[in-house]
Amino acid sequence: MITLTLDDRDVQQALARLQARVSDMTPVMQQIGDALLDRTRQRFVTSTAPDGTPWQPNAPATIAAYLKPYGGMRRKDGSLSKRGAARAAAKKPLIGETRTLSRQFYVRADRHSVVLASTAPYAAIHQFGGRAGRGRKVTIPARPFLPVAASGGWLGTGDRDVVLAILRAATRITAPAAVAGLTDVGTAAIPLAGTTPSRCFNEAAANSPRK
Repeated sequence: MITLTLDDRDVQQALARLQARVSDMTPVMQQIGDALLDRTRQRFVTSTAPDGTPWQPNAPATIAAYLKPYGGMRRKDGSLSKRGAARAAAKKPLIGETRTLSRQFYVRADRHSVVLASTAPYAAIHQFGGRAGRGRKVTIPARPFLPVAASGGWLGTGDRDVVLAILRAATRITAPAAVAGLTDVGTAAIPLAGTTPSRCFNEAAANSPRK
């Protein structure tokens, strides 16, 4: 499993202010996770990264493999038929027949953190890009869907703004109170994990690029 932890000073300060007022952060953490999950799923609809960058289009080989099981996709000269061209145009990156990659996410929240993760074993190779396939001869372009870079920073500002808005709204509606027994928020962060059987990003590149 690969886990990236976002450590953002503004987010930490907002967390600390809220934690000084409530004894259980789980509901807010769940709200953050659900909001980020919705935004992550939407990226498979728009084919864009968290920073708004369009995903790289499907490679010709990907389109050819996608059309192969269907009849009437090509003319006798090998060019795409009208039906084939329409089906090829509708094929979005990272959306295969099973739609596994776009569906296998979960949120886990507790009193101190929230995890947004993919259970697809090939999630990391599509998030960060790399070489895959037999002999690692296939280059998979990065098509980020989780709002985190390999460095642990945010990709774009939209998701960060959503997290801060949730924390600030929760702080405004919570009456100030000193709650005994609270632990210091310290460097608690919001882990956003892309899971894979591999132990590091380089090993993740060896995973199959199935979608």
